[in-house]
Amino acid sequence: MSDTTPGRPRRPVMLNPRDLESQPGQLDPAQVSEAAHQTAAVLVGRGRAARDPEITRRLVTLVDELGMPTVAQLWADRPAVSLPGALWRLYTLREWVQRAPVDAAKDYEEGRLHADAPHAVAGAAEPPTPEAIKAMTDSILTGVFEGDLGVALDRAAAFCQVISVGRAHRADERDALDARGAAAQTISASALLTTARDLTRSAALWRSGRLE
Repeated sequence: MSDTTPGRPRRPVMLNPRDLESQPGQLDPAQVSEAAHQTAAVLVGRGRAARDPEITRRLVTLVDELGMPTVAQLWADRPAVSLPGALWRLYTLREWVQRAPVDAAKDYEEGRLHADAPHAVAGAAEPPTPEAIKAMTDSILTGVFEGDLGVALDRAAAFCQVISVGRAHRADERDALDARGAAAQTISASALLTTARDLTRSAALWRSGRLE
């Protein structure tokens, strides 16, 4: 992130991808890991310190500006239970909802019927329309920079749980017509439960001051 005025960053800027691509094969994996963790810490720290709605908006829509490949290059390989790993999962969730809001809303609509507690934690608007689900994932990321990051991670974990349950039920309904598609949905639902657990563990570490 760059600053043009001391203490007030104008726009979120992560490490320049060209810095990572300039000498392929010569980068020390430890340096890549350190850069990922430092970038995540700076992004969250500066965003939380700025108290500026425009900066928060830019951080929430970071993928729109940098592109998913750039964000993936920085954070996708980091441990799931880490600050860059958690951020990667939050931005991935938001990107999926932005790209497939109707499917996300259908999964959530079905899931909330069977997962009342996670639905309450996630805090989706009623009814969970595509636009409401998009707004919810934006509000979760907003909480990373303006609210309690632990709460934001717990909300994201609950969101994943509800989506997972909904997707699994929709897979059961689809099984008779499209067994292969239903199997893929079931596997995806299971992966989302793993993501939910990882985010919950990350929230606990953040509260204890040990999420790095």
